[in-house]
Amino acid sequence: MSTTVSPSTPAQAPPPEDGPAPQSSRIQQLGAAVLRALLTQRIVLLVVLLVAVIITMMTLSARNYLTAPYDLSYMSATLISAVPLVMLGLAELLVICSGRGGIDLSVGAIVSLTSMIFGFAYGEWAWPLWAAILLAAVFGGLCGAINGFLIAYIGYPALITTLATYYAFSSIAIVINDQQPISSRPIQDFFSAARSVPVGAGGNALQVPLGTLTFLLPTAVVIWLLLNRTTYGRRLYAIGTNDVAAEWSGIDVRRTRCVAYIAAGVISGLVAVVTVAQFASARPDAGVAGNGMALPAITIAVLGGVAITGGIGRVAGVVLATLLIVWLNAGILLAVPGNAGSQFQLFALGIVLIFAALLNGLTQRKYGRTG
Repeated sequence: MSTTVSPSTPAQAPPPEDGPAPQSSRIQQLGAAVLRALLTQRIVLLVVLLVAVIITMMTLSARNYLTAPYDLSYMSATLISAVPLVMLGLAELLVICSGRGGIDLSVGAIVSLTSMIFGFAYGEWAWPLWAAILLAAVFGGLCGAINGFLIAYIGYPALITTLATYYAFSSIAIVINDQQPISSRPIQDFFSAARSVPVGAGGNALQVPLGTLTFLLPTAVVIWLLLNRTTYGRRLYAIGTNDVAAEWSGIDVRRTRCVAYIAAGVISGLVAVVTVAQFASARPDAGVAGNGMALPAITIAVLGGVAITGGIGRVAGVVLATLLIVWLNAGILLAVPGNAGSQFQLFALGIVLIFAALLNGLTQRKYGRTG
């Protein structure tokens, strides 16, 4: 008598139990994603830091730790110092993105020399305002063309070239009018271009410096369109990433790099007009007094995510980095008044630059070229 043995049914795996392990894994994945976003997306990091600075300063102000209220009115008023910083930061964005150690130490000297040229044209020669502004832009572009020709076509290192032209331009600015500023009546009246205008309706309108609307925003929009919506922008990023490969693909590397320095000079010429309006005087040391304008502009560009090796950089990063520096410095002046506050500003600027450099290095090693 035979017995039929039915095949055995394979054992079913027990259903996974909900417990702390999967929940902990999800938390770790979320933390890793947030960390990656902060490290690789400079815009995200800058927004977080900017919000942290604003909340910290407003909290200190509410508890009367500051000498004056840190509110929206105060923050909008401090934007007057952001106008030249953002514009020169965008100039550095262009030249650094061009690669091959691109940098421009002469932007402050171009501002000084061009402000004197603008002062002569508008304050002494009685040129129309639009013609004097056009002359400033063209003259700044000419100074940038000298840098671009020496760097792109002759092959001189950008650091040495722009350091040499920094000394040359700043010296010419001093001797061109016998070390004297130009403060004629038209130049003094031009101070109205630096006034604040109400933005908003009713009693909640904020007083925003006019320069942010007439110079800063147009410049930022034009540079954004140039980099993101034109063939030139794609070529600039290409030569900054690998200029040999770009040349083999048919890109005129030298001309593309030279145009970046010309554009930086044009922006510096417009900054000269802004500084004349702010000072109500065309000063021969407008862009080189103190620590100058070049080093803060480079700091802002690096903090904004512009890779010093070239090929990476965004307009939004430069703008957010400038707001971070300006509003942090504004809070420091209220927390530490007097000359000590200015020294703490320089200390904070140095710390921020070291932080940006370390962050760029960490991101490069951990995630590769990201921006």
